[in-house]
Amino acid sequence: MTFLERIQAHKGGLLKIKTELYWYGQGRYDGNPGRTCLILDDALAAQSTLADLPAVFAAAAAAAPTDASAAVYLLIDGQPQWIWVDEGDVELL
Repeated sequence: MTFLERIQAHKGGLLKIKTELYWYGQGRYDGNPGRTCLILDDALAAQSTLADLPAVFAAAAAAAPTDASAAVYLLIDGQPQWIWVDEGDVELL
């Protein structure tokens, strides 16, 4: 089972981000490693509604993702956010 398939099977579950998040709009890391988030969706499942995805994720979702990374829609601090995650940086809870 690929990383993306495991994320899809865990939709509605929790994901722990073991590293800090880098926010491009703010140009900095958030200083909050070990954050636990709710998995709302993944980019592959959302391909049918690519208009709802930020442009960078829409382009990545249209291409074949690698087996070790995925774009996921997470509930972070009460706000839904698209985040690009790598298998080594997260843990499915």
